Amino acid sequence: MHKDLLRLMRAERSVRRHLAVTMVAAVLAGLLVLVQAELLAGVLSGRFTAAALAGLAAVVGMRALLTWTQGVFAGRTATGVKSALRHRLLGRLRDLGPGRLTAHRSGELVTLAGRGLDRLDAYLTGYLPSIAVAGVVPLAVLVRLFAADLASAVIVLVTLPLIPIFGALVGMTTKAVTERQFLALSRLGGHFLDVVRGLPTLRAFGRARYQAGVIQQVADAHRSTTMRTLRVAFLSSLVLELCASLSLALVAVPIGLRLLGGSLDLTTALLVLLLAPEAYLPLRAMGTRFHASMEGVAAADAAFAVLDGPGSEPADPVRRPAPAASGGAPEIRLENVTVRYPGRDGAALENVSLTIGPRERVALVGESGGGKSTLLHLILGFIQPSEGRVLVDGTDLSELDLGSWRARLAFVAQRPHLFATSVAGNIRLGAPSATLDEVRRAAAAAHADFVDGLPQGFDTVVGERGTNFSAGQRQRIALARAFCRPHASVLLLDEPTARLDGRSEAAVVAATSDLAQDRTAVIVAHRPAMIDLADRVIRIHEGRVVSDTTRSAEGGGVASGGAPETGPRAHRARDEVTVVWPGEGSGQ
Repeated sequence: MHKDLLRLMRAERSVRRHLAVTMVAAVLAGLLVLVQAELLAGVLSGRFTAAALAGLAAVVGMRALLTWTQGVFAGRTATGVKSALRHRLLGRLRDLGPGRLTAHRSGELVTLAGRGLDRLDAYLTGYLPSIAVAGVVPLAVLVRLFAADLASAVIVLVTLPLIPIFGALVGMTTKAVTERQFLALSRLGGHFLDVVRGLPTLRAFGRARYQAGVIQQVADAHRSTTMRTLRVAFLSSLVLELCASLSLALVAVPIGLRLLGGSLDLTTALLVLLLAPEAYLPLRAMGTRFHASMEGVAAADAAFAVLDGPGSEPADPVRRPAPAASGGAPEIRLENVTVRYPGRDGAALENVSLTIGPRERVALVGESGGGKSTLLHLILGFIQPSEGRVLVDGTDLSELDLGSWRARLAFVAQRPHLFATSVAGNIRLGAPSATLDEVRRAAAAAHADFVDGLPQGFDTVVGERGTNFSAGQRQRIALARAFCRPHASVLLLDEPTARLDGRSEAAVVAATSDLAQDRTAVIVAHRPAMIDLADRVIRIHEGRVVSDTTRSAEGGGVASGGAPETGPRAHRARDEVTVVWPGEGSGQ
């Protein structure tokens, strides 16, 4: 049995109960074969009267009922295991955060959590019950054969181990082939989803037909791998059937000769001929179902590789609630922070130290890939620093309860994700208990006046990934989410005006100005209008802070160290922080 799946089933009480009923029903149905064979042999030989047919019918009916029970509870077991595994997988991905998911393509994860785990049905409903039957029924049949006819029992005892031996030899090949098949399926799902998401870009650059050809190649590779897997599966069935047939022939031929010679009575001969196939059948069924379930086993291996992979946190860590500073807005301090992503040579952030005071508005500027978004992810708790620490009001963020800390945050991503639900549902994402009036006020504060003009207003269903809205409309809905969290004391924005036209940018800037009032705000920005909202501008280049300037309250002057300046130097500083850096706009 798969040890990780076994551990999961033991941890889930309802799954454990359903599995126990499945196993008991399967074993009882298998043991009733002995009673059925006794009655049938007695009726056919004339040892029992015709009245025994009623008992035989009852046994057959009981086996049918047990088989139905096994099927029902096996289905419930499979549903419970898949549900628990998907729940743990989603929780694991949630805990890893976006900063630790770079090694997994979203399409491969979708394939794994969807079709991949669905292939566990064959393992849970077929293979596991067959293990219980194969462990009990052949032994019971052997005991009865030894009592009925010693010679036949010895032949069965000698030939019976051949089936699991050949099954194991073929199974090793099947496992390797099936793992390659699942890998090809994951690659196909991942590449297909990537192409669908990037189809507008591919069309714009004239590469859509080329990618269609790539998908055809990946699909052909998956088809070839699937056919190889089916060939191995069919050959394994042939090997097991041939082995069982030859073994039965070794039993049946001597039985027939001895019956003709008069050294064996008809009742015993019929009983041996009826029971001998039942000794081999459970092992043959176990081998066949093992091959059929291998794709599900490969998916389970991939799922547990994600669950048990590096970067996991200790189970149920004891964390302190996030402290509440005076007035609610906290001080955030980074002390010698270095962040390195797996598989990358350089550091995303290197030896960064800075302090963001309560209710201070800070703009992060710099070229794309310089580390600005990484700094936001540090504050959000999506990633942990490789060196140094992040302090919130003097407390290490790694020691805080991230749930209570994030409850104090309002985050607007560069590309906000809208879910396929109503506009109101998207706005109240961070405040599920918000009333419709509160949602309307949040939308008004975010200048999302376009919502009233929609066909169903706030009940309008958003298309997948917000495709029925413009970039500016999606951004204003994301800002309305932040306004719908009035108790949030920290505002984090990742280039909210990127790719917006002038009108949409003006609306977003005005809404951001209102949203940042009396909050600690960290804004990744590259447009002058957004930078003008900040009290302080920090430029990050190649993971390092290269300048830290404070803007004056009047006239937008900038001074190093926080002192307002005037004259040519102030103008030079202002020019420095309002420039749009080359390549900027996508963030890290």
